[in-house]
Amino acid sequence: MPAQTLQTGRSDRFPFELVKPELERVESAIRDQVRAFDPAVEPYVAYVCNTSGKRIRPALAVLVGGALGKVDDGHLKLGVIMELIHMATLVHDDIIDGATTRRMVPTANAKWGAGLSVLLGDALFSHALSLATDFNSIDICRKVGQSSREVCQGEIIQTQRRFDLTLTKADYFRIIEMKTGALFASSAGIAASLSGADEETEARFYDYGMKLGTAYQIYDDCLDLVGSEEEVGKTLRTDLAKGKLTLPILNLLETASEAQRSKLNKRIIDQEPLDLPVLVGIAEYEGAIESAIDTAVGLLASCREDLEILAPSDYKDALVQITWFLQVLLEKCRR
Repeated sequence: MPAQTLQTGRSDRFPFELVKPELERVESAIRDQVRAFDPAVEPYVAYVCNTSGKRIRPALAVLVGGALGKVDDGHLKLGVIMELIHMATLVHDDIIDGATTRRMVPTANAKWGAGLSVLLGDALFSHALSLATDFNSIDICRKVGQSSREVCQGEIIQTQRRFDLTLTKADYFRIIEMKTGALFASSAGIAASLSGADEETEARFYDYGMKLGTAYQIYDDCLDLVGSEEEVGKTLRTDLAKGKLTLPILNLLETASEAQRSKLNKRIIDQEPLDLPVLVGIAEYEGAIESAIDTAVGLLASCREDLEILAPSDYKDALVQITWFLQVLLEKCRR
């Protein structure tokens, strides 16, 4: 396509317009996969798949393909697979968190209960792994399987470490790299592999995706504290209620006074909900959120450095613009 260089910089303009036709094909392919399920199961799968988000992971796969020369059917298939895995994790997340809404509609758990929802998430996971065999490449199948395993392990460790005062920031980053970063990283890294990139280039895109996904999770963790359910369209404050020690909370524990830290520690040890009024009453609360945002902004700057090796193109500009788009959202979390 002719070059029509995007204007990159601080903007909340949605960065995926360039690949809108490809994302529409991904949507169509997801609907096709819904119809592949048994008729008795299809309505449940359709419900989950129709509550679509921004399709960030498919967009990454397509943009990386374009940045490396050409978008083909393999990049679209990868996008479908990664989105199915992502949707499976959301179904399971909502069960674990007791969330009742997502994207302004009832969650599967709220509609049908935990039992059916667990099986629904399992069905999406297994179908995605089955689709990966269409690549007829053991290496691609292995990488898809590894990313799925990482997501599941991250969720297990996070659940295991709730209300855990020994959790460190290193532990936190390991968890979110597994539960969120892995799918971003695999979407970008495997897309580079499908484009025939060498190992160094594939690793660079993998790192770009990992840092982008980590920054996105930090944003989500901050949003859980400062966001509005009406604006966000999903149940918030679940991290607090379930004792998830996210980066803002870890920052707060690190900087609060001894008396305040003792009060917080007692609530954590007793597995009492870390309700928002308690946190807001601590002077260091805003600084803890600011520090988390600064960490994410630093990761996004590093993402842009990862892209410097690419030749100029609309696709490169869009990959850069994603980082600015997320940075604008992060800045809105500052109080």
